[in-house]
Amino acid sequence: MLMPRAGATLRHPDWRSPILRADPDGNYLEQRCEGRSHEPSEISLTRRILLEGLTPTEQASLQAAFTAVDMDVCQRSGISQGLKHVADRRWERLFHSIMTFLNPRQMMIVLYLYRLAAQQQSHTVTLKSNDLLQDFGYTRTKDGGFASKLRSQLHRDLVTLHRTELVYSSVKAKSLRSQTANPKTTKAKIKSILRIKGFAMVNTTRNFNLWHAADYTYELADSYSISLEFTDSLKRKATDALLFPTWLDVRQPIGSNAKNDYKTRLLIYLASRLKWDQPSDGEYLILPKQSVFRNLDLLGSNGSRNNQIFWRTVEELKTAGYLLTAQELPGKQKHHSIQFQINSELLCTR
Repeated sequence: MLMPRAGATLRHPDWRSPILRADPDGNYLEQRCEGRSHEPSEISLTRRILLEGLTPTEQASLQAAFTAVDMDVCQRSGISQGLKHVADRRWERLFHSIMTFLNPRQMMIVLYLYRLAAQQQSHTVTLKSNDLLQDFGYTRTKDGGFASKLRSQLHRDLVTLHRTELVYSSVKAKSLRSQTANPKTTKAKIKSILRIKGFAMVNTTRNFNLWHAADYTYELADSYSISLEFTDSLKRKATDALLFPTWLDVRQPIGSNAKNDYKTRLLIYLASRLKWDQPSDGEYLILPKQSVFRNLDLLGSNGSRNNQIFWRTVEELKTAGYLLTAQELPGKQKHHSIQFQINSELLCTR
């Protein structure tokens, strides 16, 4: 359940506003997600970015920029609106990256990289930027490349996935769901989803700075060497893996904001619940409707709109073959559930 929780939006009721915290090893920009004791799958975690080596001037600039963030506007009208008074592009991009961490586009980048890892049989993969942009369904420009906005977005996504650490407690699903009086406790883990080990530029003499490009400009390296940090599942005999089809459709919705990609959010959520819940007959999942809607960012009082989006998304996953059926089950005090029948030929656990 790590991926859906880590990628929950700013509007999610369990997420707190970002804070700046000083530690002996540097400053952290961090955001915490509170756990739910009555729903063990809703684990607590913190996503954080270490800001090391800041000069006194940069620290003062960071603090001033942080003060200019209007969190109420971010939640009510959108993050870009809440950050419009942050003048320094570096800090504006930094704040935006932690509040939109692991959005559906970044989730699909992660799946794309794990598919590469399976193909290359290594947890350190070589990513060719133009191959990913093409596979994502983006249109090439007249010169055969891709728009600078798309190129810049990919680079910033990769750097965000590299920079942002997840702090969480690694308690396995069975232990958490058990009714024992003394559940097993574990130490906190600190991990990034990936680490950029290197990059390459082809047929150019210009200098490329990984961090400056993410903070200020609109550049992209031609290829990256990337180490995937959650790699136990890549082992042939791994018993804790989710299996997606090799032909996984990674194309991005044209003209749509990543936050509105409900199809990817639901797919990732259901895949995560497969490992957590161990469904009956290997394919039936019964989940609280409120939990499903929270994890899809279907929040607010407009229940009719939320229901329309949800069932339209279900139809999209049925068309793609991941779902066979889905139906709403009535419950006490309007606590309804959704029963999903997963197509185990396309989505399964090992």
